[in-house]
Amino acid sequence: MTTSIASSAPARDDDAIYRALSTLEEPVFVVRDERGVAVTTDASAARNAQVLAAAPALRPESLGENTFRSEHDVRYAYHSGAMANGIASAPLVVAMARAGLLASFGAAGVLPARIDEALATIGRDAPGKPFACNLIHSPSEPALERAIVEACLRHDVRCVEASAFLDLTPQVVRYRLTGLHRDRTGRVATRHRVIAKVSRAEVAELFLRPPPPHLVRGLHEAGEITDEQAELASSIPMADDITAEADSGGHTDRRPLVVLLPSLLAVRERLQREHGFAQRVRIGAAGGIGTPTAAAAAFAMGAAYVVTGSINQATVEAAQSDAAKRLLAAAGVADTTMAPASDMFELGVDVQVLQRGTMFPSRARRLYDTYRAYDGVESIPAAERAELEQRILQRSFEQVWAECQQYFRARDPEQIERAEGNPKRRMALIFRWYLGRSSGWSTAATPERVADYQIWCGPAMGAFNDWVAGTYLAAPAHRHVAEVGEQIMRGAAFTTRVSQLRAAGVRLPARCSTYVPAPLTTIESR
Repeated sequence: MTTSIASSAPARDDDAIYRALSTLEEPVFVVRDERGVAVTTDASAARNAQVLAAAPALRPESLGENTFRSEHDVRYAYHSGAMANGIASAPLVVAMARAGLLASFGAAGVLPARIDEALATIGRDAPGKPFACNLIHSPSEPALERAIVEACLRHDVRCVEASAFLDLTPQVVRYRLTGLHRDRTGRVATRHRVIAKVSRAEVAELFLRPPPPHLVRGLHEAGEITDEQAELASSIPMADDITAEADSGGHTDRRPLVVLLPSLLAVRERLQREHGFAQRVRIGAAGGIGTPTAAAAAFAMGAAYVVTGSINQATVEAAQSDAAKRLLAAAGVADTTMAPASDMFELGVDVQVLQRGTMFPSRARRLYDTYRAYDGVESIPAAERAELEQRILQRSFEQVWAECQQYFRARDPEQIERAEGNPKRRMALIFRWYLGRSSGWSTAATPERVADYQIWCGPAMGAFNDWVAGTYLAAPAHRHVAEVGEQIMRGAAFTTRVSQLRAAGVRLPARCSTYVPAPLTTIESR
């Protein structure tokens, strides 16, 4: 039998019911008295009536796993993930850190000098506060991976978000093991935390197991880890946290979260039984997390924490142009598509990008199809070459190659050396120039390249826009990253309480069952 709350009852209107459900710090009771059915947070009133259902107080701080909050020293089990090219900027990370929330600096695609500067800025502007730095797997640019790790060690960054890894590399193992020691009680203690973002069980297994012995041995022989660290390596997993990355922006396998998350939880339990680590690796959820309902669903499925990405790109603190933010704020859930990735172009890896308002996806696909069809730019028929140069690159292959040489001499000279005498490799770098520059045109709002903006985006962006339509968060100028996180977590707690009452047979008025973001008077800071 279900209990229906009559929205027309005196003093029991929809607004009052919504306010009661929104008072997360107090338990909420559905009661029947002489006036009918009502909702109250007043325990004494509940004692004087028939209690039909109840939901306990549920602060957003209680969602997810306590160990995530305690070990990362944050208020919520919430993480703003990395957005490459520094879109997840130093100001964004600082804003989150000051609010007691975890965020990753988007180091992927950023020159080492700029990474160094950003980490110094974060350390200066948010001293002692928690944050992470993205460490992206760069199979075609190993020098960049090493540079990120060295910058993190130099600035004493205690956490990295490892993403796009297909296999473990010496640099991510080096970061994990540096500082590994036994504390005064004899317990093995890690200095550096790793959050691994994965979308495949076989990759998750790499981070759920101890570092591979051959990589540990190589680092030890090179003098990059100590005798003690090499000895203790087998007693810890490679990661503290593993994020199940579902249908996300940028690099993604577009896996359904309802399939991926339970799969990784099962793999975690199997390997925990096998290795018996002192601390279980936590499994979080990312991809499609753009609303309180999505976050609540992830927590209900067992996620230790949730990660947002696409929605943060449209916030005030993100290093994205106003023009791109307007496009993002207008996006719907079906306005994304897949396009070739710059960093893994030759491997045929795709990234998810915004389709509405830009021609980048189709133009990038045209370049990749051309790369597959020919052995080098010299083999491309003249008419096709002219079209690529004029319509897509908007300059000659020779001009692009000259820019590539200048770029890689400062970043990774080995790339130029590998292209010498290899026409196919040279063609790849020329085409990667367009894919790499297109995201920069977006962040810089380059007016003559509006049609070529590459904006990484998942369907969560459209879901967020639908949720905030008609509220103060509809305007990008009001989307402050920490406040967005606060609203999603408060909304997730609200949604969870609604679900608890529904499970008890309560039918709530439609207007009362969806959390509507209203301006927060303050964002708490520690």
